[in-house]
Amino acid sequence: MAKALRAYKAYRDVTRPGTPGLGARLRAIPRMLKAATSGRYPGLGKRRLAMLAVGVVYLVSPIDLVPEAALLAFGVVDDFGMFMWMMSTLLGQGGEFVEWEKEQLRSSRS
Repeated sequence: MAKALRAYKAYRDVTRPGTPGLGARLRAIPRMLKAATSGRYPGLGKRRLAMLAVGVVYLVSPIDLVPEAALLAFGVVDDFGMFMWMMSTLLGQGGEFVEWEKEQLRSSRS
């Protein structure tokens, strides 16, 4: 339930007027990950980066904690929940990163 609420919040943030849209957030993800891993972007800490990496490994791994073959629908739900958490985190942080980039650009011009 918490993951669904987090996904709804991410959707609401993306569609709110005056905030970066979905396309801008998606395009910002590679830049954000590069800036976060190099230490330039403080909004995405090492712990969250590590959790995202674990999530990617979990989704692409042929070994599943809850196997789809044994538990049918429930086996897919855990993968979907992980995917939703990752996307809501990346989209939410992507919006904050776009705003951070704008602020960095403004402060460098001053």
